[in-house]
Amino acid sequence: MAITLNNRTLVTIYGGSGFLGRHVVRAIAKTGTRMRVAVRRPELAGHLQPLGGVGQIVAVQANVRFPDSLLAAAQGADAVINLVGILFPSGKQTFKAVQDEGARHVAEAARVSGARALVHVSAIGANADSPSIYARSKAEGETAIIETFPEAVIIRPSVVFGPEDDFFNRFAKLARLLPALPLFGGGRTRLQPVFAGDVAKAVVASLEGKAQRSGAYELGGPEILTLRAVMARVLAYTMRKRLLVPVPFWFAKLQGAFLQWLPNPPLTVDQVRLLQTDNVVSEGAIRTGRTLEGLGIEPVAIASVVPDYLEQFRPRGQFSIYRP
Repeated sequence: MAITLNNRTLVTIYGGSGFLGRHVVRAIAKTGTRMRVAVRRPELAGHLQPLGGVGQIVAVQANVRFPDSLLAAAQGADAVINLVGILFPSGKQTFKAVQDEGARHVAEAARVSGARALVHVSAIGANADSPSIYARSKAEGETAIIETFPEAVIIRPSVVFGPEDDFFNRFAKLARLLPALPLFGGGRTRLQPVFAGDVAKAVVASLEGKAQRSGAYELGGPEILTLRAVMARVLAYTMRKRLLVPVPFWFAKLQGAFLQWLPNPPLTVDQVRLLQTDNVVSEGAIRTGRTLEGLGIEPVAIASVVPDYLEQFRPRGQFSIYRP
């Protein structure tokens, strides 16, 4: 069901203080819509305030593991957006608790509170039969959403990039520190990075009723790149020369088995499993128009955004273009 985005509308956004959340909040703020941003630590969401007018964005406490907190945050909302997701489990924040059961709790809160629209952001690769626990939990979360709130719109982005991303920035940091960069599986995995601002536009379009209700939308950028090509781009943008070393998947899993125990692991076994499958928009989504282009959104190219924020990783920063 479509809603009108204006200053009389209230939207609750679960997980709105994260990387993608900032872009979604900014996009909705431009419409004048009031937002209730529900996060575990609202005291750390102050960075969202400048994105809107006075009183337009209010941070409240909620946790997808506690249904009552979700319901309180959804009361009176015209629409609900779920952006909650994790890249690796930590303590009670498991894939099942957050991306499967948590998604169901969000949908239940939206239904009980009387919200007229629900947009759930999942991920390309969500598959109940995947060897990756992350991908399986994403698929189970999608199923829970549709069972509980059949009118919901499901959005599956590929790898999301933007100034605060954990994709291009991560590889750029490695290039600054290491003499070589690893190419897991030989770097043949195909990716279709999509700009965070484009994903935010797709969320707004979905709220406005421009999305079909049957089937998930798959969002990818204008280019499909192998992991090797991504690494080459990073080196070009950061003006660094590094070896690109092929690493077999079995050895990467061995590394992940040790690294995943770190507080903020650079690699886990489950992430290696994800890399064994291409992360691109499917032919089915293209054929049925369930893409950015199908929503009337022209995808932003990597080259128009990424070089600017990777400037900081060049040997002399923004001054690297000048001869010493």
